[in-house]
Amino acid sequence: MASRELNALLQSEMPLAFEEYKAGPSRVGLVIVDEVNGFATVGAGNLAPPQQDDQVDRMVEETNRLAKAFTERGWPVLAFLDTHEPGVPEPPYPPHCERGTGEENFVPALEWLENNKACVKVRKDCINGFIGAIRQDGSNAVVDWVRDNKVEHMLVVGICTDICVMDFVLTVLSARNHALLPPLAEVFVYSQGCSTYDLPKQVAVALGRRAIDAHPQETTHYLGQYFMASRGARLVDSVSL
Repeated sequence: MASRELNALLQSEMPLAFEEYKAGPSRVGLVIVDEVNGFATVGAGNLAPPQQDDQVDRMVEETNRLAKAFTERGWPVLAFLDTHEPGVPEPPYPPHCERGTGEENFVPALEWLENNKACVKVRKDCINGFIGAIRQDGSNAVVDWVRDNKVEHMLVVGICTDICVMDFVLTVLSARNHALLPPLAEVFVYSQGCSTYDLPKQVAVALGRRAIDAHPQETTHYLGQYFMASRGARLVDSVSL
């Protein structure tokens, strides 16, 4: 089945519902997931896009817009930066975002956040940012950020929609339901602020990869949003601040 036909079938049988996010009296915090060179800058590494990608470009543009609006207002921002120690593998992925390579740093458009005090940076060494935020003493940087900033609404953007973004969002929803994240009430995922990578089946096979490694971008982006929404996240297609 062609990707276009598959996407049409998904939209018919597993429809998504989007809303507009309008900032109101609830305290909102922005979470940026892994918008680093190793995932979003052309040619920057094993898991970076091999060529210019419209979905990735849109994600970075929208994230930059939101991050500037949040920091100008003094609203809380948390950014995950995927960072691995050299030689320490993360199965099933090839080496990526190793410390000291530059892959682990913000994409050029977001470099200004590195020294911005309004943005809390969390370097993580695993897919799931909530797990990667656990410190050696057992405390958790995400829990602290939500509590210290009294975050009631969490607005999430980043890459990859169906991997790091989804794993983080699903864990946050469970943690919220388990009363670990007061006063967090709602988790919103901004579709235009998220992206994933593209590896069509024919390309995967030509590269000698397994068929299961196929990863059509639009389909996996859609599925990531579907599973987050099915667990209680709210999908938004526009953000008004």
